[in-house]
Amino acid sequence: MRQDEKSYSKKTTRRKTKKNQYKRNPHKMKAIKMRIQKFSRPGAILLATVVAIITSMVVANATQTITTPNALSISYNLASGATSAAITPAASKPVLVMGCCTTEGGVGQVSLLRLPGTLIEWVGLEGYSGPSTTTTTAGGTKMPGTHIVWINFDHDVDIQVASADTIQIHNAHSATLPGNVTLIW
Repeated sequence: MRQDEKSYSKKTTRRKTKKNQYKRNPHKMKAIKMRIQKFSRPGAILLATVVAIITSMVVANATQTITTPNALSISYNLASGATSAAITPAASKPVLVMGCCTTEGGVGQVSLLRLPGTLIEWVGLEGYSGPSTTTTTAGGTKMPGTHIVWINFDHDVDIQVASADTIQIHNAHSATLPGNVTLIW
């Protein structure tokens, strides 16, 4: 063999070797793909589990219970000197009591607590009756007729204690007055 042929033969062999070097073995590739697939299934399940746990923790911490409040609305139309029927607020719960007179105006409100058989306790704002006359009101008793809050402009319609467990609306105005009282708990 001549020198030229030897040189050509070596070059060709080198080229073939280089080509084969970069050719991939299809059987080897299939095995790698299967290994990746085997590891990716458990990995995906593990990742999904972690995401579900984190989501559950976030939702559990963000959960807020919202309850619809109970309400009782009472309309009154009391003659001069008249008192309404007794109203029983919810026991052992804070109750927002709001009242107003719909003809001459005025509004008052208290947060009230009824301790069953013991007393009624309250704190709130008296009805407005002109400049610098808005005042607070607070107390606690079971004595019938005790003033709780004014609910008209002239301060002659009020909510009073009726007993240790009930309240009432009283009109001391010279005329018949209508209005509303709402209890929310």
